[in-house]
Amino acid sequence: MMDTAHTGKPRTPWLGRGLSVILDYATINHRRAAAMLVLVCLIAFLPGFFQIPPVDRDEARFAQATKQMVQRGDYVDIRFQEDVRYKKPVGIYWLQAAVVKTANAAGVSDAFTTIWLYRIPSLIGAIGAVLLTYWAALAFVSRRAAALAAIMLAVSILLGVEVRLAKTDAMLLASIVAAMGAMARIYLGAARDATSHQGWTAPMIFWTAIAAGILLKGPVILMVVGLTVAALIIYDRSMRWIWALKPIAGLAWLIILVLPWFLLILSRSGLAFFNQAVGHDMFGKVAGGQESHGAPPGYYLVFFFLTFWPGSMLAGLAAKHVFTARNEAPARFLLAWLVPAWIVFELVPTKLPHYVLPLYPAIAILIAGCLNFNRLSQARWLVRGTLWWFLVPAIIGLAAIAGLIAISGDLGLYAWPFAAAAVIFGYRAWWLYEADGAERALLRAAMSSIFVAYAIYGVVLPYASPLWSSMQLSQTLREANCSDPVAAAAGYHEPSLVFLAGTRTVLTDASGAADFLRRGGCRFAFIDMRLERAFAQRAEAIGLHYQRGTRIDGFNMSTGRKLSIAVFQTSEQP
Repeated sequence: MMDTAHTGKPRTPWLGRGLSVILDYATINHRRAAAMLVLVCLIAFLPGFFQIPPVDRDEARFAQATKQMVQRGDYVDIRFQEDVRYKKPVGIYWLQAAVVKTANAAGVSDAFTTIWLYRIPSLIGAIGAVLLTYWAALAFVSRRAAALAAIMLAVSILLGVEVRLAKTDAMLLASIVAAMGAMARIYLGAARDATSHQGWTAPMIFWTAIAAGILLKGPVILMVVGLTVAALIIYDRSMRWIWALKPIAGLAWLIILVLPWFLLILSRSGLAFFNQAVGHDMFGKVAGGQESHGAPPGYYLVFFFLTFWPGSMLAGLAAKHVFTARNEAPARFLLAWLVPAWIVFELVPTKLPHYVLPLYPAIAILIAGCLNFNRLSQARWLVRGTLWWFLVPAIIGLAAIAGLIAISGDLGLYAWPFAAAAVIFGYRAWWLYEADGAERALLRAAMSSIFVAYAIYGVVLPYASPLWSSMQLSQTLREANCSDPVAAAAGYHEPSLVFLAGTRTVLTDASGAADFLRRGGCRFAFIDMRLERAFAQRAEAIGLHYQRGTRIDGFNMSTGRKLSIAVFQTSEQP
């Protein structure tokens, strides 16, 4: 029997109230809350984690560089094949190498080309970021609200993408949240009592987290932390609280942690690392849109409503109260964390969605604070915006299934129940928002996000085989009726092919592929359809006899174009 609220809309106790009861039980103490958050993370993050093949291009480059690091036993230099890879420091490579080396020693078959092993640091970083968001939020709000802030981050679309990619950003997020949570405790403690004595625990967490962030992605963590500190000093017209961070001892500890590797890479490469990492990568992004990733200011604000969905739907409803409370120490700290860095990211020409991920915990905590005190706006035009809870899963689900049908001809029937559940929960979150309140609506929307993850990552992407041409090409090597196969590729130079087919894979042009085959042995050439004529002309010119194998038709996500790759093998076997 359903009851109704003053709006006349039906209420469903089993749907919204059941989730609230679970949250009640889980937030009785910190241990239960942490266990609940880990469970939510595993449910949200694991769909597709093991099944999705290597994704081009960043993930495959990181994984291949790590693989070479372990195989060479060189844990200082970073290379992709013979080219140096000095865009980022060594932190993520060490973490991935530790996992892969352990798995290989434990006898895991094909450990070096099993991509999900390289993703484990991202999984640990994402779960750590969610738990650290809960910990950081406890400095501002109640245990229940802190759990809601952590759930918002856990089910956000952007973190769901990053956790499934073997690169730096999930682990960087954890290090930044740890640093900001520690600094928040010091700042708020000083704001409450300027004479209070601060211990060493928070400063130690702060400086260790900064060291980790530097080893992961260089100066990004320094920018976020530095802008926060500068904003607070300017607003407060005081920097007395800074001394509670133990800056002298902290800087010494930071140097002890980060300096050894920087000295080692300096001795190995001279200034090449710093020229590429700082001069080319960092300043290149500031000077212009690097690698076709330029976008005007406002890009992150527009995409925020998708990348932080479903929590983003409450951001507008919380904005008025946050502005009203801006002079209070907790809101002041969170705004100092959020606003200056966001402005910088909007002004930098090079833009990628994950750049603003370290700022999302601050938004989640601000929203949770408004939920905590029931201070969300009731403005009708903002409340109507919760329709986005229903539209996002409907649009994503339909688009993903339609895309799967168009690309592979597969109906994706296994995805339909998950997509339907996502739409139902999203619909309930929107339709019953005014009847059941923001908290229950958010929990329903979180369930919708989890079902979206199961539909997209668990079913659609793994089943879309045309997207994973490198998997199909590398399979031809594994099935070769010869020993020690090696390949050259012309017109298809994706890093995932090098990762899966082997470090010795030659990325060349049509003439180079023909010359490669002529050397004999167990050799294959993967030739893009556009270069087949040039390959045939070169083969005829050098007297190459070859066999035509299968043809791989697919779709390149990196370039957005269809692929048709012919496989050739020399007919002269030794």
